[in-house]
This record gives sequence, structure tokens and C-alpha cells, in this order.
Amino acid sequence: MQWRAVLDDLGAHWHVYLSMPLIAAIIGYVTKRAAIEMMFHPLEFVGVGPFGWQGVIPRNARRMATVAMELMTTNLIDPREVFSRLDPKRVTEELRGPIEQAVDEITRELLAEYQPNLWELLPHQAQRRVLDRVKAEAPRVVERMMREVSDNIEDILDVKDMAVRNLVRDKAMLNRLIRDTAAPEMRFIARAGIWFGLVIGFVQLVTWALTKDPWVLPVFGGLTGWLTDWLALKMIFFPRLPRRFGPFVWQGMFQRRRMAVAHDYGDLIAREILTVGNVLEAVLTGPKSDRLYALIHREVRRAIDRQASLAKPLVVAAVGSRRFQEMKAEAARKAIERMPETLRHVEDYATGALDIRATIIRQIQALTPVQYEGLLRPAFRQDEWKLIAVGAVIGFLVGELQVLVLLH
Repeated sequence: MQWRAVLDDLGAHWHVYLSMPLIAAIIGYVTKRAAIEMMFHPLEFVGVGPFGWQGVIPRNARRMATVAMELMTTNLIDPREVFSRLDPKRVTEELRGPIEQAVDEITRELLAEYQPNLWELLPHQAQRRVLDRVKAEAPRVVERMMREVSDNIEDILDVKDMAVRNLVRDKAMLNRLIRDTAAPEMRFIARAGIWFGLVIGFVQLVTWALTKDPWVLPVFGGLTGWLTDWLALKMIFFPRLPRRFGPFVWQGMFQRRRMAVAHDYGDLIAREILTVGNVLEAVLTGPKSDRLYALIHREVRRAIDRQASLAKPLVVAAVGSRRFQEMKAEAARKAIERMPETLRHVEDYATGALDIRATIIRQIQALTPVQYEGLLRPAFRQDEWKLIAVGAVIGFLVGELQVLVLLH
């Protein structure tokens, strides 16, 4: 009799029962979409006092950027090897025009400031000879500096600090690094919610038909939100290696897409993070920039001493020992002041020579499964329980709404 009553109820309220797996599928999809969006948005905290929300990734920008860049600088990029690809002679040749112009301007300014009378009295041909001699020395100075910078790049450039600073400063870029790299995984999570929700919805249908317990719908709604989030996240990363389940072979989706991920990740890193412009900015303004400036000061002062070697006693006598030292320091300062604009002329050559994109693609393919997982896993690991909990709460509330609709 009980089965007949159940069947009669199914026949009388078939549309209600049909809605259960459909609503469960919707809950599965909506909770996944909510979890995904809550990872990335909003970029800044929105709320009142302690109550509010900021995207998981933007809120933990420094930690996530540090973890990602630690992996990059440990396993993907060897600064010394990468920067050794720059040919000092070629860099010098690319910069010859800007360097000669800068040297011409700096020399004229210094001589006009420190020995204006003597400089003005010199015939034009003599002025030209002085300038040509200084210009001839400048490329050799630049080439020596390039070799020293390449040999000691880790003392001058902190690649990890540079990348982390850029990602923390531009949280939208950090979002893109993770979201663009894992776009198929994000779509899979959302779509998986539909199918997992349907399966749980049919179990919910049977349980409700047998019990009519008002707790069934909210409990199953919460279970749908929680379990589907948890399963989808696990299926992205595990198993790390292909495993056979009967006639089926399964491997974590992110692991399976290694080749495509390598290209996407390499493109984004080379296009937006490890650009030559960002590298130059880090070299000139980063925490180790003082070492570069010390190197420039030393080489410029040496170059001036070499140029004035024969006439140095006369020069010192003419301008004074203290003023001569000031002149050398001022020459170095002016050289540093012109560096950002001068170095822009080498960006095209350096971009091709460093070839960051191909380096990252090659190195990603050589990572172990656990190391490779680290490209994306930090975005989920620490706060994934919050995302799963939000999915469960949303599912529970929708289930409770179902109960109210059915009973009233």
C-alpha cells in the first residue's frame, strides 16, 4: 500500500518531483559560478566594518603572488642563464646612437658648468675632438658594464621581488594569471555542478517521495552545494597521473592539459609580467638598484680618469681637486638620469634574445606533477573550504525555499 501511495503521489505531483533534479542541477551550477566569481571578485573589500567580502585571490595577492613566483624563479627561470643570452656587443650596438647623444649632451653640460671659460675659448674643431674621444670610449664602457651585469645579474635584479610587486600592485593581472591559465577548469567546475546536481536531485526525489520529511530538501540542497564543489575541485587536480577505472581512464583535468597550460602561462608571463620594460624598471628602482648605480658610478669615474689621464694634473690644477671629484660624480648622476630613456632603445632586441615565453613553456613541460600542480593549486588550497561552505549554504537556502513552496 505504501508503494501505491508513493506512486499515486508521484502521478499527482509529477511536475513537483520533476523540478527536484532540475533545481538540484541549477543549485549545482549556481553554487559553482558563485564560488568561481568569489575567488576573483571584488578586487577590493566591499562591506561594512568586518562584514563583507573581497575576492580570495585579490585578498591574498601577496601570498599567492609569492607562491607562484617562488615556483617560477625556482623551477622555470634561471636569471643568470636567461640574461646570458644578451650579447653585450649587440646591446652596445643597439644603444650606440642614444649613448652618443647622451655623452655629447653630458660632456657639454659638464664642461660648460665646471670650466666654462676654457670650453668657450676652445675652437670648434678642438671641442669636436674632445667630444669624439669621449664618445669613442662610451661604447666600451657600456660593453664592460653589460658583461659585469650579466655575470652578476642576481646581485642587481631580484626577479621574484619584481614579479610579486607587479602582481600585488595590479590585482587584476594576478586574476588574469590564474583565470586565463585555468579557464577550461573553471568551465568544467561550473558544468560539473549541473551533472552532479542532477544525480543528487534524483536521490533527493526518491527520498522525499518516501519520507516527505521537510528536512530532506534543504539537507540535500546543502549536500549538493558542498559535495559538487568538493568533487569538482578534486577532479581538476587528481589523479595526477592517468588512472584506469574499469573501461575509463581519468587524469586530473589540469594535469591533462599541461601542454596548453604551458603555452598560456608562458604567453601571459612574457606579455605582462617578465617584460623587458618591467625588468628595466626593477633594475632601476628595485631593492638592488643601488648596486647598479654603484657600478655605473665606478665605471663613469674610471672612464673620466682614463680620458683625462695625460692631462689630469692640468685638469685638476684648472678646476681644483674637489671640483674634479664633483665633476665625476655629476657625470655619473647625469648618466643614471638618462638611463631609463636610453635603455628603451634595446627593448625589441632584448625581448627576442631573452625569449621568456619559450623558456617558460619548455620548463613547465619538465616539471614533476606535484611541481606543475603548484601553478594553480595555491589559488584554491587555503580558502577552498570557504568556497565549498558558501556553496553548501546557498544550496541549503534554496532547498528550504523549495520546502516552503511545496508545503504552502
